[in-house]
Amino acid sequence: MPISAKTFRAATVCFSALLAGGVRAEGIDTEHLFGFMIGTDVGTVGEREFQSETTGRFTKNGGNYRAVGQQLELEFLPANNFRVEMGTSFAAHDINGVMGFDDRRELSWQGVSVDFRYRFLDKDAAPFGLTLAMETHADRVDETTAAVVRNYGTDFTLAVDREVIPNVAVAALNLTYQPEWIRLAGTGAAEQESTVGAAFGLMAQVRPGIFLGGEARYFRRYEGIGLEQLAGQALFIGPTAYFQLSPRSRLTATWGIQAWGHQAGSNAALDLVNFERHQARLVFGVNF
Repeated sequence: MPISAKTFRAATVCFSALLAGGVRAEGIDTEHLFGFMIGTDVGTVGEREFQSETTGRFTKNGGNYRAVGQQLELEFLPANNFRVEMGTSFAAHDINGVMGFDDRRELSWQGVSVDFRYRFLDKDAAPFGLTLAMETHADRVDETTAAVVRNYGTDFTLAVDREVIPNVAVAALNLTYQPEWIRLAGTGAAEQESTVGAAFGLMAQVRPGIFLGGEARYFRRYEGIGLEQLAGQALFIGPTAYFQLSPRSRLTATWGIQAWGHQAGSNAALDLVNFERHQARLVFGVNF
């Protein structure tokens, strides 16, 4: 059946709209737009930035559980499309009556980390952005139990994003793999675990420099770094807000609640053994 001129023109308009996000000279900067997720932008060569990231995790299986992590980071770009971030972190825990956990109330220095990101595709010059991030950390305190440990892990994240409405709304997808090696300082017992996940985020600019949206994140935790045995899974959803405070400073706030979960071998509707009920994050950054 021949294609009518009207149909051809309509198809051309739709195709042009799909490519519009890839031919703009400048669009939405997604480097720090999301809370728990990451965007594909990495900044410009020579840029330096200080960032404070506060993460709270609340409510476990019974009792009272509160854990707050504070990470201080320095970011710089030594080459085009390549970003390096070095950080140190502190952890505060208030644990009482949680099944399988020792009661603790303490504040301690947790560890150090280094994050490398390389952007393969710039969403302002391609149909979508594509960035690979690798964050390696070494901790002396377990972020969940507050036990003294030797913890080494690497978080691999593949990020994809695209402006669905040019200069108004952007959507992002993150795929993650997080292997960890843990040795308990007291007993010397060694453990291995890994987490895989997929996250989707959507942010829209409601006023210049103000974005509102949300993130949905799904995780599966396994015993062993090779995804040997499923321990549990959880889905978090919640809102995110981004504020450009000044030309050099910004603030991102996000919160997620476990909307669904399942621990292996349990009939409970949530997994509060491997994951928390609530997670929140506040990120402040300033260029210098």
